[in-house]
Amino acid sequence: MAKPRIFLSSTFYDLRQIRTDLDLFIENLGYDIIRNEEGDIPYGKDEALEEYCYKEIKNIDILVSIIGGRFGSESKRGTNSISQIELKTALKENKQVYIFIDKNILSEYETYLINKDKEISFKYADNIKIYQFIEEIRSLPNNNNIKGFETASEITRYLKEQFAGLFQRFLEEQTRIKEVSLIQNLEKTAQTLNKLVNFLSDENKDKDGEINKILMINHPFTEDLKVKLEIPYNFYIEGFTDLVSLLKARFFKLQNENFEKDFTFFYEFVKQQKGKIYTLLINQEIFDNDNKLKFIKRTDWFDGNIEYYIEDDNDDDDLPF
Repeated sequence: MAKPRIFLSSTFYDLRQIRTDLDLFIENLGYDIIRNEEGDIPYGKDEALEEYCYKEIKNIDILVSIIGGRFGSESKRGTNSISQIELKTALKENKQVYIFIDKNILSEYETYLINKDKEISFKYADNIKIYQFIEEIRSLPNNNNIKGFETASEITRYLKEQFAGLFQRFLEEQTRIKEVSLIQNLEKTAQTLNKLVNFLSDENKDKDGEINKILMINHPFTEDLKVKLEIPYNFYIEGFTDLVSLLKARFFKLQNENFEKDFTFFYEFVKQQKGKIYTLLINQEIFDNDNKLKFIKRTDWFDGNIEYYIEDDNDDDDLPF
């Protein structure tokens, strides 16, 4: 199971106990903690060791930066320390960061701001670059939340609240993802309907025949007629004339245009073949006044609109040869 990977960044010797306490806290949460001194970072032979620390930050979820009174080892990249470059790398990679600064350093930072143009000595920081870096961090527009601390318990208490907040936000976002997905589906449906409306608009009158063909191929009358007459291919009927042509090709002749049965008028088509009489009755009500086939939904279709009978032809003379 994937676990959150948390990178612990700080100077080592002066904050050794803080790092140990945080290590235990994060492991008890079931998260993976990345600490340089524990061999959690895979090193290669092609670059400086610190570069592999920076590369590892690309694979983490959260960076916890602890700033105390020692500047630490200077980075080969410039005037910043290695721990400062680690924090900068995390910010550049848009990782979630939590920055904790010793309260004595934070207090003396105000003295630095007042006297930063003067050459003075500081009580708690061994290098003015620490205060310069804090000033740089505080000037960032986002992701620069700074919390003062005296003990490790203050850090762990704050992280516990923050991690709970992240989990709650995750749950909210999962709900929002479902809502967004629903909205996107509705938008797609609306776009499809809009395209159909445009397709059927006055500017697309030339396409009306294609739409009508699609509807009529799937008309319940067409489907039922295909089954009853065992027609093996698709066809569509726009009006009575098409019906007559189709049935004529199958040797049916129109016998009666006003065949009455059970107070319903039918078109009667008949064919005689191989000693059989085939009678097809089609309800006249499925055609409009212009003899065009009405569009009828399957749910509104009445099976009795088509009746089909096969009878023996008793008048067929038996030939002796």
